[in-house]
Amino acid sequence: MSPRTTLEVGYVSRAHGTRGEVVIRTFDPASEVLLTVDRVWLREKDGRTYELAIEECGQQNKDLRVAFEGSSSRESAEKLVGSTVSVFREDLEAPEAGEFFQGDLIGLEARTPDGTRLGEIAEIWSSGPVPNLVIRDGKTELMVPFAEEFVPKVDLEARVVTVIPLEYSE
Repeated sequence: MSPRTTLEVGYVSRAHGTRGEVVIRTFDPASEVLLTVDRVWLREKDGRTYELAIEECGQQNKDLRVAFEGSSSRESAEKLVGSTVSVFREDLEAPEAGEFFQGDLIGLEARTPDGTRLGEIAEIWSSGPVPNLVIRDGKTELMVPFAEEFVPKVDLEARVVTVIPLEYSE
């Protein structure tokens, strides 16, 4: 399955109860995308991938409680812990002009306004009102708030995000 046909939205954080349900933590706590789709694409820790149908999905505090078709025991749910969860783009409404899915930022190159390469966007942490881009270059890690004053430009075609780190000055 091509990364372009799916969009990673979170991961299975733990098993829930005894009937095969799992708790999924989405990268964007406000996201309701799993409440609107009927299927997901899972990638297990060992790299195996497959499609699963959603039987039931509901809120579990800040996360989502999901029952997958065919998963009926705690043991089957525990095997999914740590798996990444993606949705099929064809099942989503397209973003408005000038908007994009946060998951599309993963893997993009981060550069300062003068073109200096800072690294690649490895993760997005949503621990407060504004998500943070986690940028890694192999040696260092940098966190930048995903707000217009710190991220003035996103170019999905060029796969580049212009960022202004807190310590950056022109």
